[in-house]
Amino acid sequence: MQVSVTHDGDVQQVECDEGSTIHEILTLMEIHPSTVLAVHDGTIIPHDSQLNSDVAIELVTVSSGG
Repeated sequence: MQVSVTHDGDVQQVECDEGSTIHEILTLMEIHPSTVLAVHDGTIIPHDSQLNSDVAIELVTVSSGG
C-alpha cells in the first residue's frame, strides 16, 4: 500500500502494509508522533487510525510555547 505524506512542503511516498496505523508510518519516517497532526481531506485523523488503501495525508507541525 502507498501512502503519500506531505510534511514541511515535501511529499514522500511511504510503502506499508494494509492496516498500518498513522503512528507506524510516522515511526517509519522517524517523525515523533507528538510533534504532528495527521490531516486527510481537511479532517484531523487520530494516530491510531488504520489505513486500508492508498491515501494522501498531510502532517501539520504542532508548536507550543509559553
